[in-house]
Amino acid sequence: MIRHFAYFVCLTIFLTQQTIAPERKVERNAVLSARDPNVRVQFPQPAQYVGADRWNLYDVADCELHAFVDSDAQKNVQRLYWVQFEGYLPSKPDLAHQYDSPRHTSIGGLDFYVDTWVRSKDEQTQQGSDRQHIEELIRSKGFNMPAAMMYVRLVHLLDERKRKELMIIYGEDLRPTGFSAADLSKGGKAFGQWPAIEKGLLERAEKKIAIQQNPHTR
Repeated sequence: MIRHFAYFVCLTIFLTQQTIAPERKVERNAVLSARDPNVRVQFPQPAQYVGADRWNLYDVADCELHAFVDSDAQKNVQRLYWVQFEGYLPSKPDLAHQYDSPRHTSIGGLDFYVDTWVRSKDEQTQQGSDRQHIEELIRSKGFNMPAAMMYVRLVHLLDERKRKELMIIYGEDLRPTGFSAADLSKGGKAFGQWPAIEKGLLERAEKKIAIQQNPHTR
């Protein structure tokens, strides 16, 4: 009896720790999603597919991410393309995504909230976060993150309930700007130049990301 119980406990732990298989498909430089939403997200040809991860984010949301990078011959990341499909679990019916950015853009006919920021490589990463998952995925494939990056986050909420989202994060190595993350952060010596730099970053993101709606119904 004790032996059977111990086996049951071990089996339960083993199954709990299993990674949920990614649902979306990848074709070359595109991610194809049949639902939530039904879209094809396409990136430029030089981008290399790194891989995917899917898990229950903090036990409140089903989270699936896909990563692409542009890198040099030494596998140093120069640009990051991060696609994430996220929805709150049915067991959390009262939760909804909260975004308050006043800036929006449209790609492929979808409306996106827009946020930008800079981040140094040595900043603390929250345990269990989606950032931890994508950074571990990138490192596991032998790629090296730069000392600092600048990012634009694009978030599309699927409906008025705001329980499901498509998030795309585009990041670039900060080194070509000649500034550090501290320089461009609020209070930094080059903070006044950040509006022009982020404007160019957003423009490049909009050009590099192509979205086709409902590709599975055509």
